[in-house]
Parts: sequence; structure tokens; C-alpha cells
Amino acid sequence: MGRRALRKTDPELDLSGHFRELKDLTPPFSATEFFGREAAIEIEIGCGKGLFMSTATRDHADRDFVGIEIAGKYARFAAARLAKSGCENGLMIHGNAEEFLREHLAAEMADAAHVYFPDPWWKKRHRKRRIMNESFLRDVHRILKPGGYLHFWTDVQEYFDEALELLKQRLPFEGPIAVAESPSSHDLDYRTHFERRMRLHDLPVYRSQFLKVD
Repeated sequence: MGRRALRKTDPELDLSGHFRELKDLTPPFSATEFFGREAAIEIEIGCGKGLFMSTATRDHADRDFVGIEIAGKYARFAAARLAKSGCENGLMIHGNAEEFLREHLAAEMADAAHVYFPDPWWKKRHRKRRIMNESFLRDVHRILKPGGYLHFWTDVQEYFDEALELLKQRLPFEGPIAVAESPSSHDLDYRTHFERRMRLHDLPVYRSQFLKVD
């Protein structure tokens, strides 16, 4: 299932507290400087419409969340959700996630990294574009603090199995650690919009998490 068209956002909405262009940032990125406090940091790679970001910032006010999204209209849409929510602990960045992790994030600065339903790049000749590659995952490991978690969900079993094998065989993570499917209590009680669509159509979601050990 591909992405659906976005609803229009208010062009007058002030996104200055929740949106940045990666090309305008000077590395290294300082979450402490941006949010104005010392707090646990979580990074989401590929935020889509921003359901995880808006829910997580609301439910975990003691943590700060940074999302990176390559599609500009989705990054702005997710930033608009944050702005309308009034939560000040979320930032959307428009740009390439691999560049952001590699060039902007310091070692052991994040408490968690989230990768939900990344593009599977179905065609064999496009597989090299998959985000869950060894170089990217080594950067995820580098930026995580000891005891930090990588959360990875997908609806594509082949992609799931391939990524888990890479994580188990080539990278110093402990896992996979199973993640149970939690019941939803309302229409948007899902980790992402993509999870909602899969579950409403009674389709499987493959979930795992990996721990960075000291």
C-alpha cells in the first residue's frame, strides 16, 4: 500500500518551533541547544504523517523527539501536527536520514531509534536503497547510548527477515526482542498510520527491537 494524499495544512501555522531543513543545519546537531534542556532523546527515521511523533511527544513530555523525513510535504505535515498539539518536545527535519545520522549526530547521544514501515524498494535492482543496510545500522548503533533500543517494524516479512539477519550476524546488538501487538482503544491508537492501515485490513505487522549492550 502506498502513501495516501495529505490533507491541506494551514499555511499561516507557525512551524518555526517544530521544523528545520537539514541543508540549513550546521553539524553537530545539539538537541540540548534546540529544546533548551537536558532530556532523553529519541530519533524517528521516516516519519510519514507524523502519528508516532505527535503521540510520543504528548505521552512522554519528559523526553525530546527528533524526526527525519526525506519527503518535504510529509515532514511539514508532521511538523504541523506537532505545532497544533502545542507540545514543545518534538522537531521534524526534512532531509536524508543517512546523512543526518552520519554527519550531524554525535556518538551515544540517543536513547532510542525508531524505524517504522520503511520503503521496501521491491525491485531487486533497487534493494540497495533500503534504509536498513549495514552502513545505516552501524550509525544507529554509534548514536545510541548503551542500553538504548532500536525499534524496527515492517509489513514485509522478507525485509523483516533480511534486516534481522543483518542485525544478528553483523552488528553488536542484543536481540531480536519480541514486541507484542497491543490492542487499540481508539481510532488513532496505533504506532503509525501505516500500522493502523495494516491492522484494519487484518494484515500482518512484523515487530522487533534490539538493545545496544555496553
